[in-house]
Amino acid sequence: MKELERYYKVLGLDHGASLDEINQAYKDLVFIWHPDRIPKDNQRLLEKATAKLQEINQAREQLRQIHQNSPKRSNSPPKTEKQPAHAYKTASPYQPHPSQPGQNSQTHSHKTHSQQTHSQHSHSQNNHQVHNHAAWRPHYRDLNGADLQGANLKEKDLSSCSLIGADLSHADLSDSFLHKVNLEKANLHKANLFRANLLEANLKGANLQEANLIGADLSGADLSAADLRGAKIGFGKRIMVKLTGAILTGTILPDGSIHQ
Repeated sequence: MKELERYYKVLGLDHGASLDEINQAYKDLVFIWHPDRIPKDNQRLLEKATAKLQEINQAREQLRQIHQNSPKRSNSPPKTEKQPAHAYKTASPYQPHPSQPGQNSQTHSHKTHSQQTHSQHSHSQNNHQVHNHAAWRPHYRDLNGADLQGANLKEKDLSSCSLIGADLSHADLSDSFLHKVNLEKANLHKANLFRANLLEANLKGANLQEANLIGADLSGADLSAADLRGAKIGFGKRIMVKLTGAILTGTILPDGSIHQ
């Protein structure tokens, strides 16, 4: 619980803030602490900004995971309300809302119909944020070999997706959540991965030439034989990519050298 409170504090939020509030606070703080806003000759401030950026990124991702992993709590109606069984089925986001009651519902009283309508309205309000953020996720689990060249995937959650051999060249993946994504031999040439979360991602043999990796978190990622020639990884000699525990066996570095 103390760790959770710390994440909220890092983003300047109160406990229980919504996902929209978390994302907005994150963007505001990144704007303030971005190294581009700091003189390149001030090494002390650049180091401080880098550490702060990583702290902000970690806090945002941890809080996002908590929101994504707890939809059941927001889906459940208040215990004090007694809803008819059919109300839950009708309120499901995967069921079409009828324009008028069907034959089976005609036997119910006007009061029951009002309860159902109220249940649908409450369900929609309580779950608006959850569905906006994650309702589309099941459609993106298997995208092996997909042509996503130039796609706008900014802030999308593609965690654990399989994108083996996919073409993501010139795609915008900034601020995207790519935890444990499989991008083996994928084409990410000139892709924008600014502040992307690539924790434990599989990037074996991936083409990352001229990709923007500034602010990205590649902790635990496998970059074996990946090609990073010309990739943007920082400013001057300052590396702005988190590579804690990353596998770099045979990785072609931005300067063309091969990591041993």
